[in-house]
Amino acid sequence: MYTPKRKEEESMAISAFSKSKAKGEPNVVPLCDVLLVLLIIFMVITPMVQKGIDVKLPETTTEEVGPIQGLIVLTLKKDNTVMINQDTYQFNLVQERLRNIYATRQDKTIFIRADAKIPFSRVIELIDLAKGAGIEVLGIIPEYFTEVEETSGT
Repeated sequence: MYTPKRKEEESMAISAFSKSKAKGEPNVVPLCDVLLVLLIIFMVITPMVQKGIDVKLPETTTEEVGPIQGLIVLTLKKDNTVMINQDTYQFNLVQERLRNIYATRQDKTIFIRADAKIPFSRVIELIDLAKGAGIEVLGIIPEYFTEVEETSGT
């Protein structure tokens, strides 16, 4: 059987819940701790993960320099043939030829130039071939050139 509560009991029950000081606030201290630990981990790991090619920018001088003896220049043509100085080779045979050339040389420096219409990915493949052949210093000749197309006269 239901017995109505007295007004005093009812008001006490309501007042106990309504005047409560408990609030639902998130505790952000553990979150901050985790974020700081992750930040430190990434700061330590990031320098170790970076990869790339070391670049030496040329220094300018005012004096005239003559042609260097023993300079090797790779020229990549549109038909995927490669000229090593004045000799023409197929692209897949270049690495072996470069190994033979640089096997006895002390100065392992080479310069690469390519036709302006060749995709850059082919130039990167040629750089990889040269590095695989043991070449330590690689220079890129930044000149814009295109091969003159031979036309047959009638």
